[in-house]
Amino acid sequence: MTAPPVPSCPVTGEPAVRLVQSIKSGFLTRAWRYAFRVDAAPTLKQHPLFHLWESPSGLHFFHPMVEGDHEFYTGLYNRLSFMDTWWLDHTRHEFRLAARHINTGDRVLDMGCGSAAFRKAIPQASYLGLDPNFAEGRGIDYIRNETLADHLVAHAGQYDVACAFQVLEHLEKPAATFGDLVRAVRPGGLVIVGVPHVPSAATRIPNFLINAPPHHLTWWTRPALAALAERNGTSVVAIEQVPWGTQDAFVYWTARFSPIRCKDIYFKNRVSWHLSVLLGMIAARLMHSLRRVPKAPDEGASLLLVARKT
Repeated sequence: MTAPPVPSCPVTGEPAVRLVQSIKSGFLTRAWRYAFRVDAAPTLKQHPLFHLWESPSGLHFFHPMVEGDHEFYTGLYNRLSFMDTWWLDHTRHEFRLAARHINTGDRVLDMGCGSAAFRKAIPQASYLGLDPNFAEGRGIDYIRNETLADHLVAHAGQYDVACAFQVLEHLEKPAATFGDLVRAVRPGGLVIVGVPHVPSAATRIPNFLINAPPHHLTWWTRPALAALAERNGTSVVAIEQVPWGTQDAFVYWTARFSPIRCKDIYFKNRVSWHLSVLLGMIAARLMHSLRRVPKAPDEGASLLLVARKT
């Protein structure tokens, strides 16, 4: 197989330093169909292969970077078995960490807000969420069916804090979106983003589709987050490791009980790999139903960047 051209890092623009692995789009399409009964073909079929690369900052990114469409996301979240309890209570630890940086009366913008669960963590603030995928039909005045770019036409520089929790990894141009979050806040305001990271429990699970195109396009590191902040007019206030909670410990337990644990190679079309993730998830469902939260040392659930507009 001919080596693919080396792409540029979506954060720094520097050439990637390592090709981690290549994955056939047909495998991904079939896996999404059988595992979640969602059709990823419209976004994946245009490319025969997806390559996972590592950038100089340690950021892992898929190339080509192809985002999931509205139909993919609505179908996926309708299929996730934990969504019923997720909507009722998902004040995750990253919300609690972020809330420490928000003062009484702060104007907060939450991009990709989902059900606006972060609002519960900051009752002292004035909150507005944006989410074209989830606002439709809700009739809630604090969630708008707008993109960030559209919202900034009339509201740039009007917020004290702009947030995006578990959003940047879904985007083809995460640096551009981070730049728009910076535009949303006043000088001295904060931008707070939460992202999945590598290495982590999520990257040790074999054939973990949640971490694959067209869902997750990037896996982050502390140096990658620092570069994102420094190249977009902000200074780093903190990069924090988010501990596991009852809402996300399912991922930890899946990795813990999976007979195969990945390193460098993350996706293989082998029966042993499919069975491994299945066994891990069965055990994880039991631990999750008991609301067991891991106590052992670990990289945590995600990383949280807090940056100040300079």
